[in-house]
Amino acid sequence: MAMSGGSDDGSPMIEMNVTPLIDVMLVLLIMLIMTLPPVTNSVNIDLPTPSTTPTIDIKTDKNKIVLTAADNQILWNGTPITTNQLVANLQATLRLPVEPELQFEPEAAASYDLAAQVLNIIKGSGVTKFGFVGNEQYGVFGTGGPKNPTANAD
Repeated sequence: MAMSGGSDDGSPMIEMNVTPLIDVMLVLLIMLIMTLPPVTNSVNIDLPTPSTTPTIDIKTDKNKIVLTAADNQILWNGTPITTNQLVANLQATLRLPVEPELQFEPEAAASYDLAAQVLNIIKGSGVTKFGFVGNEQYGVFGTGGPKNPTANAD
């Protein structure tokens, strides 16, 4: 590799060696990346540990409430409600002598935004008995989603 050290006549060297500048810049960049906190966007919910005991029918048990997010609406034991009614219902359950278990069952066609909104309302309400149900239908990718609406189209 040929290098020029300038001319022998004593004139100054015109090219500037930028290699040390690049090294310092890369070190500073790495230090900046290491000091940035990780970005986390999550809703922290304490979930119960799974049990092997047989479950009972959740539609008929009086100590359980099934909350479903489906078709851009919230269903409280099958009855459509608004978010304001959901907040009022959750506050009412906390005043009961025995708090009923709230079971959240989002449908595959439900919007993620609605499900996240419902989870945030539940988290903010102070409910202590909460669980997800119906997740086994999503155990294999592509089997729990809505049926193909164009399959029977003529």
